[in-house]
Amino acid sequence: MRVAIFGAGSLGTVLGAFITKGGVPIDLVNRNLPHIEALKNHGARITGTVDFVQEVSALTPDRMSGKYDIIFLMTKRLSNPDTVDFLKDFLPDDGVIVTLQNGIPETEIAPIVGEGRVLGCTVGWGASMKEPGVCVLGSSPDSLTFTLGSLSGKGGNHLEDVKSLLSMVGPVTVGDNFLGARWSKLLINSSFGGMSAVLGSTFGEVASDFESRKVLLALINECIAVCKAAGIKLEPVQGKDITRLFDSSSPVKKAFALLVIPAVIKKHSHHKASMLQDLEKGKKTEIDSINGAVCAMGHQVGVPTPMNDLVVDTVHQIESGLLRPCRANLPHFFE
Repeated sequence: MRVAIFGAGSLGTVLGAFITKGGVPIDLVNRNLPHIEALKNHGARITGTVDFVQEVSALTPDRMSGKYDIIFLMTKRLSNPDTVDFLKDFLPDDGVIVTLQNGIPETEIAPIVGEGRVLGCTVGWGASMKEPGVCVLGSSPDSLTFTLGSLSGKGGNHLEDVKSLLSMVGPVTVGDNFLGARWSKLLINSSFGGMSAVLGSTFGEVASDFESRKVLLALINECIAVCKAAGIKLEPVQGKDITRLFDSSSPVKKAFALLVIPAVIKKHSHHKASMLQDLEKGKKTEIDSINGAVCAMGHQVGVPTPMNDLVVDTVHQIESGLLRPCRANLPHFFE
């Protein structure tokens, strides 16, 4: 098989380094020329909760040729129509695009390449780029989990091959309720990721502060309410039933939920949301595909989402330069 990671930034570089280390050749593709040159000349340096250097195959999109049986898609969703249209020429009839993106990207990709040539994957960990060729794993090595599947529940091409590759990094769950798994990941991204972007903090810093913890729980409960109204059953996240864990239906349950938040995110406490990384680089974020997706579904099923609405508005203000990611944004959530 020929395998590629398209959009091999921080997360993709870590993934590619582990798979290559496991003995499977894989092309890391990125438009960031300094990053590609560093990977080619010095290998992928993975630091943080691990520390190793791995020689990898790295190239820019214009150097791609032939067909790839499996393409892991890890670019931002903002460019999906053009990106997938470009990638379909490198995909054989029995090939597959595996999207490891945020939100629910499968609905955008399937119409372009066909339902059977799309698999979705949620990633239970995070990374950041320190400098070209050097990526920081912000999650504990024993928390590098994946959930693999398709929105139809019927699977897709090369399902077992993809599972085998991802298993070189960490445990892989293949489930029938992949939509529920997508929404569980979206719940984490919209709450911890959203507040990480708003406050300019790591997941651990957001969780350690009691006031921001209240906002986290409100964001989580909005997403749970939206899914309940939409008939979506949320899947466990790394073995945790988040619907029960964050149940706030009584004062006692709410107090317990607030208490356990730091413990729940402990293995990812050093992680900085990809949206915050984008803001720090002056780039547009995927806020409309993350918190915005919760708001859109809430509107569709008649569930108010005021906290998620405010996260979207705040991040857009940061993008436009009216605000910056910092703790001074927190009081706005209590007005």
